[in-house]
Amino acid sequence: MRFDVNLSILFTELPLPERPAAAAAAGFDAVEMWWPFDSPQPSDRELDALGRAIRDAGVRLVGLNFDGGDMAAGDRGLLASPTGSARFRANIDVAVGFASGLGCRVMNALYGNREPGVPAATQRRLAAENLALAAEAAARAGITVLVEATNSYDNPRYGITSSRAAFDLIDEVAAPNVAFLADLYHLHRMGEDLPALIDHHAARFGHVQIADVPGRGRPGTGAMPYPALLTRLESSGYQGYVGLEYKPNGPSTAEFDWLTPDRTRPGPAT
Repeated sequence: MRFDVNLSILFTELPLPERPAAAAAAGFDAVEMWWPFDSPQPSDRELDALGRAIRDAGVRLVGLNFDGGDMAAGDRGLLASPTGSARFRANIDVAVGFASGLGCRVMNALYGNREPGVPAATQRRLAAENLALAAEAAARAGITVLVEATNSYDNPRYGITSSRAAFDLIDEVAAPNVAFLADLYHLHRMGEDLPALIDHHAARFGHVQIADVPGRGRPGTGAMPYPALLTRLESSGYQGYVGLEYKPNGPSTAEFDWLTPDRTRPGPAT
């Protein structure tokens, strides 16, 4: 099993350009991140600097979000947003180009929040249109676009909060390079049967992310049976990375002792 570090939630005590090297020093060979820039179209200088930091660290970028809007202000994606759709579309080629240049093969397109006064069906049609556009651009670079279900406790306005809703959108778009991002933390919070989901739908997983419930900490800090879940995931034939998308409780360097030193599987005490 292969684990990667999400640099948008771990190592945030460091400036972004220093995080890839910190992940490498902690024993990881792969990283992922949310859209790391304030603008959907950052300057070539910004893109080049981050790309150089990733290459110089000797790690691989294995996951990247498309621009999700102003996350600090409450945005949670732009796929279904009438006011944010133009921003999402402006980001597609930039994000795909950046990901492709670093060998990244999966990209997450966050659905976004329900908007007051806008019918859900209108947002759904827009989401399908934007997802199809992203998938078309990504396909030219050999990239799979992901659809993620989050939970309504952390994100009460988010438009997709179940695997079924995510699969429905994926099926509607019907592009061969659109898959499910199985964030086990979000799914568990929404009461999903994770063993059954893995058993029946792992072939549809384009990427997996993990954190424990309820605090979104590392595995072993909450109630989720991660040894059994990860064993089941490995047995399912899933071949992708498992992204560590959990909140550190102190310095990030101290958050990985639940893994073996080679960062390939949970340790015996997990």
